[in-house]
Amino acid sequence: MRTAIYPGSFDPLTNGHLDLIYRAARLFDRVIVAVAASEGKNPLFSLDERIALLRRVVMTVPNVEVDSFTGLLVDYVEKHQGEAVIRGLRAVSDFEFEFQLALMNRKLNPRVETIFMMPKEAYTFLSSRLVKEIAQLGGDVSGFVPAPVKAALGRKLRQIKRRK
Repeated sequence: MRTAIYPGSFDPLTNGHLDLIYRAARLFDRVIVAVAASEGKNPLFSLDERIALLRRVVMTVPNVEVDSFTGLLVDYVEKHQGEAVIRGLRAVSDFEFEFQLALMNRKLNPRVETIFMMPKEAYTFLSSRLVKEIAQLGGDVSGFVPAPVKAALGRKLRQIKRRK
């Protein structure tokens, strides 16, 4: 069974992420979407919220699992018998950072391959950071995220407003 790991913070999950998940699911027998705790990034959604949203959105894809991880990605990949790490490249600006990560991961574990995938053209400009910013400014994010994520963003931002 060929297993790929798609790591990320997914804060929040975007249609670009979803595009890569669906396409990776066609290429591999098993895809594990591994949600990084990312506490240093001050995520808007908790780890449990991000996992729940992902599970809800990908529940109809039988060979996709959602999990979380901390620590080194290569250790997680090894533990789950993964053969490849999926990374998205939206633009040339992503390449240098992703290339460095891929080389470091290869140095740490030469058995783990990194596969770069480009999202559909419609998603090349899309990032979780931009989605959060648009939502915080009252913009419509329905074209950028799945419906459950849009609803969760609205609830989360209303909660934050009430606290202030």
